[in-house]
Amino acid sequence: MANSDESLTLFESFKIRRHYDAARETWYFSVIDVVAALIDQPDFKKAKSYWTTLKNRLKIEGSEVVTKCDHLKMVAQDGKLRKTDAADVETLLRLIQSVPSPKAEPIKLWLAKTGYERLQEIADPEKALNRARDYWRQRGRSEKWIQQRMLNQETRNKLTDYWGGHEIKQGEEFAILTNIIHKEWSDLSIKEHKDLKSLKDQNLRDHMGEAELIFSTLAEFSTRQIAESVNATGMDENKTACKQGGSVAKNARVELEEKTGKQVVTGKNFLKNDTEKKQLK
Repeated sequence: MANSDESLTLFESFKIRRHYDAARETWYFSVIDVVAALIDQPDFKKAKSYWTTLKNRLKIEGSEVVTKCDHLKMVAQDGKLRKTDAADVETLLRLIQSVPSPKAEPIKLWLAKTGYERLQEIADPEKALNRARDYWRQRGRSEKWIQQRMLNQETRNKLTDYWGGHEIKQGEEFAILTNIIHKEWSDLSIKEHKDLKSLKDQNLRDHMGEAELIFSTLAEFSTRQIAESVNATGMDENKTACKQGGSVAKNARVELEEKTGKQVVTGKNFLKNDTEKKQLK
């Protein structure tokens, strides 16, 4: 499977578009692309027609599969970003059951691989850490940057673990709280920060500089410490903790910027570096 910052992956000869939602920590795949592979139809218009017919039938049958398909912008055949039906692995596995195809099982196994790798990492976290380190080394990141990125992820995981145990739902609510923290410490929403760095489907944290990672980590660490001190439960209480935690990091960021004359939040990214590394493979 392709690496996590790539928007395309392959099943046999079929290109399947995908999008990684960092807030939800979930892959979303183009439904039409998966259907095309299922019915072995390389003609996009015919695959789209098949999906439209199938979608209408499922709606009439009252299937929940269709309602769980999101509209996400992905690169279309003309090279432009256009909205298309997309679904996570769980939804696609259910959808595949509605399509008579000899490729159903191979595609199920292919899709499930994402979840299987995650299960392996849960059972043995060291595998995930080693895989991540190797991935960043291959893309030319410094050991110092890798250390900061790993610490950032560990801090993030501890915060989301806290949320999960205090009546915060994974997905939209995680995303809302994450954005509150981010805007508080950086003065930018996650989308605004990604736009500043000219990012699309890429994970913002993977393109942060060392200072950005440090202050992002401080913001989420402070948020968890504050939330734990008052046993924050539910959205309202955790929103308050997020604002306070983000504010701690913002004050430190502003003070550092005043003393050094350098901006912590910048438009710099690793896109060129990552592209060059891929071309060398």
